[in-house]
Amino acid sequence: MCDRDGSFYRNLSRRGFLGRSAGAAAALALPAHLAGLLTSTPASAGTTLKATHGSGFCNMGIFLAKERGLTKADGVDLDFVVTPSNTEITTMFGAGLVDMSMIPYSNFMTLYDAGAPVKIVAGGGVEGCIIVAREGIASAADLKGKTFGTFQADTLEVLPYDYLKKAGMSFRDVEVKYLDTSPELAQAFMAGALDAICHIEPYASQCVMGRKGARVLSNGTDVYGKGYSDCVLAVRTPLLKSNPAAVKAVIKALLVAQSQAEADKAAALKDTVGKYYKTSMEAAVDASSKQPIVVDQRDQTRFIIERGASMKELGYVKKAPDEGAFDWSLLEAVIAENKGLYDGLKLKSA
Repeated sequence: MCDRDGSFYRNLSRRGFLGRSAGAAAALALPAHLAGLLTSTPASAGTTLKATHGSGFCNMGIFLAKERGLTKADGVDLDFVVTPSNTEITTMFGAGLVDMSMIPYSNFMTLYDAGAPVKIVAGGGVEGCIIVAREGIASAADLKGKTFGTFQADTLEVLPYDYLKKAGMSFRDVEVKYLDTSPELAQAFMAGALDAICHIEPYASQCVMGRKGARVLSNGTDVYGKGYSDCVLAVRTPLLKSNPAAVKAVIKALLVAQSQAEADKAAALKDTVGKYYKTSMEAAVDASSKQPIVVDQRDQTRFIIERGASMKELGYVKKAPDEGAFDWSLLEAVIAENKGLYDGLKLKSA
């Protein structure tokens, strides 16, 4: 059992996580503090879709879609529901209180395994999961007995698990601390409360800059290879059946956002740093190439399925997801209808 103590940490266990997230698939009563987040819906002549999101650069596409109104031409408004912690992103999506979520593939697995009616329909971002350690830690072996911060059932937990496993180690060799939010995890490391962390961009770069002697132990490519998936766009299946056009509008907006970010990264950062990324522009610029938007992640299907083995070993799922977890048909339709846009993208499956 991992220790969880101190002012930075909540008393969370894997059993507790599953009760709060995957268990929500069974329509558990939503805590009052989350229900209160759903009271406001913007007026719209078209369709309004509620969405949750994470905090890393893998979410930049959906942030740009929201900030620049990229779905509105197709009659769709995006309404972000901001959650108090990473766990509640999964909880609200699993409970059916939002229509879609830009979510780590690992969190998606907990819902799919629990029987929630959800499908992966597009990608968000690739790479950018970074293991950062304090001065004096230069390898996996040096992590033995050290404190390690991450999030539960997140890709940021799966990578260090796989990283240690590749080195012949396990989570039993480190003291895992589970935190709640990206800024909290970064601040805990920079304040010296943790020896190492696995974080997303731009916070990983902020941590390297913010703690003297800090270094990157792994950016994930040494474990997984280049272009590995981090987060995906997942949608409730009732929405896929009732309003596929609205889902297509969001996917199209993500492709437009990727195209815009590839063409003018500075403008994309200007529109998102501060409001969505609680980090300095310096750290954001440094991190911006380390976790690009990639909407077409069809080539990551097998990678995501294979990560289910680690999620099973960690105790979050009973079985790995199968091909049924994915529905790429709307993405493929959007690509076919917007060939010029798709052909101009730098990063894609085909």
